[in-house]
Amino acid sequence: MQPTQDVQSPTTNSLIHDVRNPLNRISMQAEMVKLVLENDMPREKAIAALDKILMACQDSSAALQKLAEHARTDETS
Repeated sequence: MQPTQDVQSPTTNSLIHDVRNPLNRISMQAEMVKLVLENDMPREKAIAALDKILMACQDSSAALQKLAEHARTDETS
């Protein structure tokens, strides 16, 4: 039995960062939508924030695809 590695490769760290970034943007934009709805602010601000959430979801999906490809590469090495 091999011990598990606690150290992540620079590539893995980069991929994790690439996934975390859009999630942070989603959270920030969701807060913006909440503020707009709670404070009767212009509807356009909520729509712009929701558009950014949708883009961040797409970015997160792409980053997860890269992570999956990296994992497959590691498994075959």
